[in-house]
Amino acid sequence: MVADGEKVRIDKWLWAVRIYKTRSMAAAACRKGKIFIDELPAKPSRNVSSDDVIKVKKLPVVFTYRIKGLPGKRLSTKLAKEYFEDLTPREEFDKLKVKELPGFGYRKRGDGRPTKKERRIIDNYKDPFPT
Repeated sequence: MVADGEKVRIDKWLWAVRIYKTRSMAAAACRKGKIFIDELPAKPSRNVSSDDVIKVKKLPVVFTYRIKGLPGKRLSTKLAKEYFEDLTPREEFDKLKVKELPGFGYRKRGDGRPTKKERRIIDNYKDPFPT
């Protein structure tokens, strides 16, 4: 853990607490404007400290975290959870279930392409009165 009063780069912190798989992915997310610190877009070199609020856009969900600590190195999943508090509202997680609702054309992995008969059923379901 980093000493009190010190700061850590945001890309390093996102990587260390396993929000992103690699540090370069975390830096790329910062450059693309998907990371916000206290409602401001963050560059990869931006330093963070304890009690900062971070928003991470991983569409369709916007995750919100509060930093509780600054790790000095990459941590295991169990230990990483001690360094942040998840403030993401329940409604954000419900967005992940939207694609499973009927009418969104969701097919389970491994089902393959629809047959001709299934395609007709899908088309009739989506547009029961074609013009």
